[in-house]
Amino acid sequence: MRSLAIVLVSMFLVIGFCIGKVSGQDSKPFTQYSDHKRIPGYHSLKLKNPQVFQGNKRTRKYFEGWYFKMVSGDGKAVLSVIPGISLSEEGKDQHAFIQIIDGRTALTDYYIFPVQDFYFSSDSFAIRIGNNYFSKEKLILDISNDSTSIRGEIQMRNLTELPVSSHLNTGIMGWYRFVPFMQCYHGVVSLNHQLEGTISINNKKYSFSEGKGYIEKDWGSSMPSAWIWMQSNNFGQNNTSLMLSVAHIPWLGSSFTGFLGFLLYNGKIHRFATYTHAKINIQTFGPDSLSILINDKKYQIYIDAIRSKSGMLKAPMKGSMDRRIPEGIDAKLFLRVFDKKGMLVLSDSTSIAGLELVGDVQTLIRKERKKQR
Repeated sequence: MRSLAIVLVSMFLVIGFCIGKVSGQDSKPFTQYSDHKRIPGYHSLKLKNPQVFQGNKRTRKYFEGWYFKMVSGDGKAVLSVIPGISLSEEGKDQHAFIQIIDGRTALTDYYIFPVQDFYFSSDSFAIRIGNNYFSKEKLILDISNDSTSIRGEIQMRNLTELPVSSHLNTGIMGWYRFVPFMQCYHGVVSLNHQLEGTISINNKKYSFSEGKGYIEKDWGSSMPSAWIWMQSNNFGQNNTSLMLSVAHIPWLGSSFTGFLGFLLYNGKIHRFATYTHAKINIQTFGPDSLSILINDKKYQIYIDAIRSKSGMLKAPMKGSMDRRIPEGIDAKLFLRVFDKKGMLVLSDSTSIAGLELVGDVQTLIRKERKKQR
């Protein structure tokens, strides 16, 4: 009897440890996506916090994904990890996924999980996909199959987040965030933060201690038919961060070129977007390069971008991850900022930048120039 008791106690300890490893990664209460039960107060939480899971009541023609970019302290290791959920138009294909791109080799992988393995926190931004965990404080990867073994944990510290300025300005989209028929919504979780930890992929270790990270997200039915996206927080000046997104926006039977972005410099966040009445001018454009001028009441921002290697990522179309798009993962960005007196405020550059030029970018240029006439 004593031996049996010892065995039973040992079994309970092991089970408790395994449960703690997955669900005890955080004290947050988690809800399984497929439950679709009403969560008191969650609708209000979603409206105020774009970073949390937005799709708890969607069953088809929907996607949601978070983009975690991690750069080592010496810049030699760059990984982007994209966890998310995909619900096809007819509702037959429903799955969770984790997509990984190596920013130095441009190699990409896409791992599929049953939708029942997708859990989300009911009171803050945190999701679980199988044994993998993602929040703005921590990322845990635990993926194994016949050809792949990925394990590791990354801690995020000293996050720079977008301040909430009003009830109608709770994120990077401004009041557009509350338009119910938008094709795609965009959010920024952290403009810049510090990293600690390592990730091992098939016995190759990526150390991100003393590195830098960035987190954003998208959700909706489809990504735009054409867009430009660029991002880096690895400029020469340590705390500088830039993101710009320009896209073809369907709107009430017509369409327009919309844009949004931010510049973090010297501890201050400057937003520029269609809703702030800034103007954008795509001055030159080629297959792998472009020059952009952003003009608003405070600054003139000149950006020159050049794409080198690209990795192919899966992107959503009507909820299904059927589209393949190239992301430049070692692009070069040259940044110059002038004040309204013509004085140079900032001049910086980086060769660790993300750059996407997707679809008919010429359409964006034509529509923007037509609007400015």
